[in-house]
Amino acid sequence: MLGANTMWGLMAPVAKMVMAAGLVSPLLMTNFRIVGAALLFWTASLFVPDEKVPTRDLLLLAGAAMLGILFNQGCYVFGVGYTSPGEASIITTTMPIWVMLLAAVILGEPITLKKVGGIVLGASGALILVLGSVGSGARGDNPVLGDLLVLTAQLSYALYLTFYRNFIRKYSVVTLMKWMFTFAAIALLPVSSGQLMSADWSEFTMREIAGVGYVVFFATFIAYICIMIGQKNLRPTLVGMYNYVQPIVASCVGMWLGLDSFNVSKVIAVALIFSGVFLVTISKAAPSKS
Repeated sequence: MLGANTMWGLMAPVAKMVMAAGLVSPLLMTNFRIVGAALLFWTASLFVPDEKVPTRDLLLLAGAAMLGILFNQGCYVFGVGYTSPGEASIITTTMPIWVMLLAAVILGEPITLKKVGGIVLGASGALILVLGSVGSGARGDNPVLGDLLVLTAQLSYALYLTFYRNFIRKYSVVTLMKWMFTFAAIALLPVSSGQLMSADWSEFTMREIAGVGYVVFFATFIAYICIMIGQKNLRPTLVGMYNYVQPIVASCVGMWLGLDSFNVSKVIAVALIFSGVFLVTISKAAPSKS
């Protein structure tokens, strides 16, 4: 879990650095990540036992791919392109809050007082980031739009976790990921094919190639494997705590690269989000009727 969240935390400043050169657009970066990961997981499937997936489950995996990969990663990469890497990674810490709220609405899971307090604190921190980003000195063409896109990415993934909570345990990580990334790639290619054809590949330097390679291999392929291993061997509470590594890594690297800076409002927002997620993490849900 430490490795996966460190790689995800590094992804925000790395992706920002690659896209800042102007050769790789957010859509092209998303295409690299999804298609590249699909190829890597299909390659990995050659070295693990084959699992048969019936047609009904393939349709479910297609829906999971839209929520858990295409909308999640697409909105995130586009959001990073418009806002600062520090804010993007800070907003990702709201994930447990969205999951808890959707689980209450869709699955009827109870919400305790601590969870309600966590939602209020976390949402307040995210709102400060979104409304205060215009004058925060963040490096981005449209920080408000970028923050909202990153929030949308978190909501999409929360819907995926809520709807597919039990289904994702049915198959191995390689089987799940190879089909989900395949369906996401099929949906994305018609939209991104134009940029793929018009991209000036001869202008790519080792900096762009290394950055894209990191995002595809480490922040997607390896990170997804690490996450699944961590979830199988650690308590859910401990798994959630590692999510705090992302904004710390992204902010430190972002400031080192000159892509980001902190101010008082951002520090307050971080404190609110961390406090909110912490309350949600330590809260014990009341027994549900189901």
